[in-house]
Amino acid sequence: MTSTVQTGYAPLDGLDMYYEIHGRGRPLLLLHGAYGTIDMWGPLLGGLAQTRQVIAPEQQGHGHTADADRPLTYERMADDSAALLRHLRVDQADVLGYSMGGAIALQLAMRHPGLVRKLVVASATFRSAGMPAEALEMFPSITPELFAGSPIEAAYQRTAPNPEDFPKLVEKLKRLDTTPFAWPEEEIRAIAAPTLIVVGDSDGVRLEHAVEFFKLRGGGVMGDLAGLPQSQLAVLPGTTHFVPPGHGLLDRAEWLLGMIPAFLDAPAPDQAPDAIA
Repeated sequence: MTSTVQTGYAPLDGLDMYYEIHGRGRPLLLLHGAYGTIDMWGPLLGGLAQTRQVIAPEQQGHGHTADADRPLTYERMADDSAALLRHLRVDQADVLGYSMGGAIALQLAMRHPGLVRKLVVASATFRSAGMPAEALEMFPSITPELFAGSPIEAAYQRTAPNPEDFPKLVEKLKRLDTTPFAWPEEEIRAIAAPTLIVVGDSDGVRLEHAVEFFKLRGGGVMGDLAGLPQSQLAVLPGTTHFVPPGHGLLDRAEWLLGMIPAFLDAPAPDQAPDAIA
């Protein structure tokens, strides 16, 4: 990680959200995936914090943030994330979300557009049908026992204020994963923030969906003739969603550090370099 680290709890509506702030510079909000903690970011967090202020929260029921008497929804977690930024007096941030966090990031950009400068959506979809059929078929079979002895369970037991609540988290995430959703294409198209879409070639996102997503964000044109779109698509070779270890998308920190800062720091195609805030 980095030597400059702040930690705290933000008192939100019915939730005390744990967060860490690493580094200095332009704010970048990191939104972790389901069952995740801040530690799941690994060396990616430290690398990003070399040149920017990385704000890394833990969502409701995850990590150091205790559960609350409400379901887990992408919309509510996006509102919590927006409230955290406002609590920290951050007027606008770049946003990077992975998996569940990518869906939260999309909702954040749709529900609170003024807070999002640039958007990185990694391993996430804007409709449940964008996931492979085998993933959708597997979600209903998830139980707490499935995680027995796993790093996910160990991380929860190590960080959660109420370790006995792990079955509650599994149940809420199972409900989230088995609830179909399809966010309107016109709302995806209308997102103001330039977007980098990142998926693995063997990820939990169908490649056809990733291309559809890219086209809705202005991609899929011949840049030589039409000019470069504001949004970009990266497909990482030999890369899964999470397992086996070493092949998941967040294991590709070296690749991600080669593309994410460049995307965030670059001016928009129609923007002069000296116009960057």
